[in-house]
Amino acid sequence: MISSSGSLEIQANSRFNSLLSGALFVALGSSSYGMLSTFVKLAYKHGYSTAEVTISQVIWGALILTIMNSLFNKNQEKTNSQDLRQLVIAGFPVGLTSVLYYMSVMYIDASVAVVLLMQSVWMGIVIESVRGKRAPGIDKVLAVVMVLCGTLMATNVFGAAHKLDMRGVVLAVLAAMAFSWALASTQSVAAHLHPIKRSQIMMYGACVVVGIFGFLTQLGPYYFGMHLIGEQFIHNQAFNFPIFLSYGFIVAVFGTVIPPIMLNKGFPIVGVGLGSIISALELPFAMTISYSVLSEVVAGTQWLGALIIIVAIVLLNFKMIVPDARNH
Repeated sequence: MISSSGSLEIQANSRFNSLLSGALFVALGSSSYGMLSTFVKLAYKHGYSTAEVTISQVIWGALILTIMNSLFNKNQEKTNSQDLRQLVIAGFPVGLTSVLYYMSVMYIDASVAVVLLMQSVWMGIVIESVRGKRAPGIDKVLAVVMVLCGTLMATNVFGAAHKLDMRGVVLAVLAAMAFSWALASTQSVAAHLHPIKRSQIMMYGACVVVGIFGFLTQLGPYYFGMHLIGEQFIHNQAFNFPIFLSYGFIVAVFGTVIPPIMLNKGFPIVGVGLGSIISALELPFAMTISYSVLSEVVAGTQWLGALIIIVAIVLLNFKMIVPDARNH
C-alpha cells in the first residue's frame, strides 16, 4: 500500500517528467527555427536562389502537412469557406516572412539576421496595445527598451557599423514585421480546427505569396521574358530543380514541419509563459550554429546582447509562469 507522502511524491515526479517533456518539445521546435538561416546561407553558397529555396520549402511543406493531416487527423473537422479564406490569408505573412528573412541573409550574417527577426517581440507588444487600445505596462516598456538595447549589442552595430549592409538590415526588420503579423493573425483564426489542418491550409496561403515572388524574380524573367520589377531583384536563370532533393527538403522539415508539431505538443504542457521563455533558445542556438557551421565571427558583446534580449523575454512572461506552474 502506498502512503500519502509516497503518492504525492509520485504525482510530483509525474508533473516534473511532464514539464520536462514539454520543455524538450518547445526547445526542439524553437531550435529548428534557429537553424534556418544557416541552412539558407549554405544553399546560397551552392548557387541556389531565394526563389528556389522558398518555393521548394513551401511546396514540400504543403505536401508533407497534407499527408500528415490525412494520416493523423482522423476526425476531420468540417472546414467552411470562411475558415479556408481566413487561414489562407493568415498564411500570406508566413510566406512573406520566409521571403524577406531569406533575402536578408544574402547581405548580413545569419547570427545578425536572427537577432533582427527577434524584434517581433516588441512589435507584438505594439500590436497588442493598438488592438486593446491601451498603453503597455511599465514591465513591457522596460522589456522593449531591453530588447532594443540588446539588439544594438547583438548586431554589433557600434563595433562593425561599416560591415552591416543596410539592405539586409531593412529586409530582416521587415521580416520581423511580417512575422509579428503572422503571429497576430493566427492566434484566433479557425481555432476549432486541428493544428495540422490549420498549418496545412496556411501553407497554401504561403505558397501563393512565394509563388508570386518566384515568378517576379526568376520564373517570369527567365522563361517568359517578363521583367516586372527592378533588375537588382531579378535572378535570371533556369530554375534549379535539384533544390527539392537537397536544401529545399531540409528547410521545409526544419522550418515548416518540426516547429509547429513540437510547439503544439509542448506549449499545452508547459504553458504560454514558460513556453515563450524556452522558445527564446532560438536566438543563442542560431548564433551558435552560424558560428560553428559558417564560421561567422560573434563577439562577446553580441552574446551579451542576446542574453539581454532573453532576459527581456523572461520579464515579459514572468507573471504567466506562476499561474502556469500551478495549473501543472
